[in-house]
Amino acid sequence: MTLKQLIKLEDKSKEIWVISPTLHYDVENKDFSELVSVNLGQKTKYRYIVPATRTVQKNIKLYKKLYGLSDEELDSNFLLLPESEFNPFISETAIYNATTDCIACTAPATEDSNDVIKYNSETSQAMAKHFKSIWRKYKRKNP
Repeated sequence: MTLKQLIKLEDKSKEIWVISPTLHYDVENKDFSELVSVNLGQKTKYRYIVPATRTVQKNIKLYKKLYGLSDEELDSNFLLLPESEFNPFISETAIYNATTDCIACTAPATEDSNDVIKYNSETSQAMAKHFKSIWRKYKRKNP
């Protein structure tokens, strides 16, 4: 799968769960940031699990400004977890329509290639289950 195909998938999705080490695609990639802006306007539900790094904190502020979100909306959309030694090795993963037609994909944390991995249904559903479990553990509600 390519980034262009991923953009088409995201455009058709109503619910997107993202695990990102930096929020690169959502704030620094023009194609994705335009799509996120349109999707948020169409009430597409975004949920993010991100590490509490300086880069992410800076990018959340940029995200808030780019998309005109309130502090309350940011709080409901983002789960910040403690920084880890593994952060430099984490790829960006997105789970599309986790509760209906679950598809999970992974791309490099930054755009050093156009390649995207699309996981099979079983792996996608397992990832969605783990995302939901982590979200519930810390937010005490479903994503």
